[in-house]
Amino acid sequence: MRPGIDTTKPHTARIYDYYLGGKDNFAADRRTAERAMESWPAVRTAVRENRAFLGRAVRFLVAEAGIRQFLDIGTGLPSANNVHEVAQGLVPSCRVVYVDNDPIVLARARALLTSSAAGKTAYIHADLREPEKILADPVTTATLDFSQPIALMLVAVLHFVPDEAQPRRIVDTLLDALPSGSYLAATHVTAEHDPDMLAGAGRAYQERGLTGQIRTSEEFAELAFRGLELVDPGLTLVSEWRPGGAGPRPMPREVSAYGGVARKP
Repeated sequence: MRPGIDTTKPHTARIYDYYLGGKDNFAADRRTAERAMESWPAVRTAVRENRAFLGRAVRFLVAEAGIRQFLDIGTGLPSANNVHEVAQGLVPSCRVVYVDNDPIVLARARALLTSSAAGKTAYIHADLREPEKILADPVTTATLDFSQPIALMLVAVLHFVPDEAQPRRIVDTLLDALPSGSYLAATHVTAEHDPDMLAGAGRAYQERGLTGQIRTSEEFAELAFRGLELVDPGLTLVSEWRPGGAGPRPMPREVSAYGGVARKP
């Protein structure tokens, strides 16, 4: 095992990997996930819908908004349809910087670096709570051109930043560094559709030392999208954001996560 990986403590990236059916997780991660699933049986549905939102958001950003650069913070473990795979599948010259603080993601980062010849992907081991370090990292500045629009991806990560960690300052610091015409794509868990269910899942995380905060749609909008121009359909359940196909979609309480994409004026 690589130094720095504590297999006795759960990590949100590895729990997410377990929900998605991945293999980069340990017993502590699985125990936490299964404890959360006792309260929120449909959490795997929610995670899949969140991942599908990510793909649709990237496709919109490349194909309709003309974005060619991405800063993806809280990347998680490599799986199908990573940001660079979706973006470079449409425009091979797209460039992506991935950021995560889990040593397992660092160990698997090579899978995130399989860029097209025309584009570039890079990975830095850093924490969302230290945005200045992310922005100043030589890998970030060498990969992304901050004079041109960039899409900031904060997908399923802000709910792990409680108010005492100053999430508004974090978001503002990141957005302030991006030029006009940049975008933010973000998602966040909510308890609006089943408060008891989400409270039980939240306790499962807290009991194992994982901090976070569940927010309402209004609180999420104020945190992430204040001063930005939301694109249609605005802030909505991730399953309802530009869904593909005409098949049935899950119930709101199963998804319990909002998402949106917005432009910096």
